[in-house]
This record gives sequence, C-alpha cells and structure tokens, in this order.
Amino acid sequence: MTVPLPTASTRWRCTLCGNLTRFDVTRSSKVVEYVHLDLAGDPKVEEREVVSETIESVRCRWCNAVDQVELVDRPGAGS
Repeated sequence: MTVPLPTASTRWRCTLCGNLTRFDVTRSSKVVEYVHLDLAGDPKVEEREVVSETIESVRCRWCNAVDQVELVDRPGAGS
C-alpha cells in the first residue's frame, strides 16, 4: 500500500491510534548528486536532484502499525 506524501492542505493520521505527528517512513529514491571533493578527499554534496521517489511504507511511532496511515485535511485547510 503506497501512502501519498502530505500536501499543504493534508497531513498523515494513523487510523488505529490517531497519531498525527510521529512516523517512520521507508522510501526509495533515485538521485543525481554533484559531489565536490576537497584536496584532502572529503566529499561534500553541493547539488542534489531527486529523479524519482517512492514511499514504500509508513509506520506509526506510537502504536507500531504498518500501513495504517491515511491522509486527512489539515485544520483550517478548507478556509
């Protein structure tokens, strides 16, 4: 089950315990990074472009429920 990312007008909510604030998100990302190495060889990512990203699962930190997260409206989002 894929859970969409929250938007400006929505947020996540656990359907089992009602949690709105704490989640563990497992995601897969494909990125292109520009890495700059200093003279000592230490890398620093200076640019990062996300080519694709998929949320694999969302786990509630309060009750440990996996994939029991839904999108709900944020308070005042309809105003």
